[in-house]
Amino acid sequence: MFFGGLGIFLFGIKYMGDGLQKVAGDKLRDVLDKFTSNPVMGVIAGIVVTILLQTSTGTTVLAIGLVNAGFMTLRQSIGVIMGANIGTTVTAFIIGLKVSDYALPVIAVGTFLIFFLKNKKANNYGQVFFGFGALFYGLELMGDGMKPLREMEAFTDLTVSMSQNPLLGVLIGTIFTVAVQSSSAAIGLLQQLFAQGAMDLSAALPVLFGDNIGTTITAVLAAIGASIAAKRAALTHVIFNVIGTILVLIIIRPYIAMISFLQDSLVLNPEMTIAVAHGIFNFSNVLIQLPFIGVLALIVTKLIPGDETVIEYKAQHLDPVLISQSSSIALGQAKKETLRMAELSRQGLTEASQFVETKIKRHAELSYQFEDAINNLDRKITDYLVKISTNSLTANDSRLHSMLMDTVRDIERVGDHMENIVELAEFQVANKVKMSELAKEDLREMFSLTIDTLDEAIKALENEDVDAARSVILKEEQIDKMERQLRKKHILRLNDGSCQGSAGIVFVDMISNLERVGDHSVNIAEAILEEE
Repeated sequence: MFFGGLGIFLFGIKYMGDGLQKVAGDKLRDVLDKFTSNPVMGVIAGIVVTILLQTSTGTTVLAIGLVNAGFMTLRQSIGVIMGANIGTTVTAFIIGLKVSDYALPVIAVGTFLIFFLKNKKANNYGQVFFGFGALFYGLELMGDGMKPLREMEAFTDLTVSMSQNPLLGVLIGTIFTVAVQSSSAAIGLLQQLFAQGAMDLSAALPVLFGDNIGTTITAVLAAIGASIAAKRAALTHVIFNVIGTILVLIIIRPYIAMISFLQDSLVLNPEMTIAVAHGIFNFSNVLIQLPFIGVLALIVTKLIPGDETVIEYKAQHLDPVLISQSSSIALGQAKKETLRMAELSRQGLTEASQFVETKIKRHAELSYQFEDAINNLDRKITDYLVKISTNSLTANDSRLHSMLMDTVRDIERVGDHMENIVELAEFQVANKVKMSELAKEDLREMFSLTIDTLDEAIKALENEDVDAARSVILKEEQIDKMERQLRKKHILRLNDGSCQGSAGIVFVDMISNLERVGDHSVNIAEAILEEE
């Protein structure tokens, strides 16, 4: 009964969080991006997003991704992680409200909204209701399953030991949270045990602090094999919660007395008592450590040294004030941003070639991040250029404006082809498709020529270099010729059995995408020649 209840509880939390995310739309990342200008705003953003996701780990992992992508600094992410710790206490407070008597009717409401209404928004709300009801139904089953523990002498002895030795309680809380990968589930269980009188407050609170340490493990696991920025953010989460636990253990007796006093004076039910203890602990921990965010960032940087590839998503040159002041200067700034976007496409294509060569996951992740950055800049530059077009432009400015609009579109398409290549390589890995050494060598050669051609196109754009633009056209002719030759060689390999059919499909699609990158490079070069 306990394990079945735990399963339903975990499913309920996950399902409710997914539903809340759908209801909120795709704005959670924007919330973290826009409202983390200072540590206090970061804490508030962390609280809001965690309440919507119903998981502090989800918020931490989201923050890690944003640090990795250049949307957020390490210091800003620390504020978000602190806020996530406060946000996760909301689940404990919800449990403390003891609405488990209404769990099944709430599930019924959710089911009706999901299955009997065709409206997508109603379905999303149905998911929230269903998850909310499942959370409480699972919790009730967990509690009923744990009732026999009160009669077990071994468990009684263990709780006495935890009362006498708080470190043992911290260790048990940490291990259980690591095992179920959810602090909400661990704290929900603790609330049930305390409510049934299976343990007293002095045994329950150390376990609660251990649950807070255990919840950091998921972020640590998510950061294994990830970037240095991801590892630093995950380590920050661990250090923050460990320091908080150490501080509260120093004053454990007065803390227990304070919670006991609040329970009696406010007439709190047992579940709400644990929720209040959890809330006070996390809120106090944030208040104490918030002024030391810089120190925390310095510590993790020293513990995990190294330089990190940080992709700057945000536009750096598009000042809206310039549009009304001088169209020529605004176009010059738009060109600078377009060049930066082009450079990101070249770096992304290089990462894609590295992933095809080595199959190291980090190269694929970076390629996707470059593609995200390219898409973001595509929107920003295009919007900027549209605003400039409302001004009266000279003939030269009008030609430059038109050229930049076309170039931005071509660079965005390069990003799409780069993404296609990475997806093909991922398909190759997932399906254990093996390419012959000759095919790998052919791909290396074509990647090298395509990256050189794109590089030359970027130089032509930057310096309005007619010779470089002509060189791009010659190189693209080589790319077209190479693609035709490689297709023929591939057919010969298929015929003599030295290459698998599935490998051939991946190979042909990759060289086709590279040929299209060459086409877009030529489009950029031809725009320079036309301008000339």
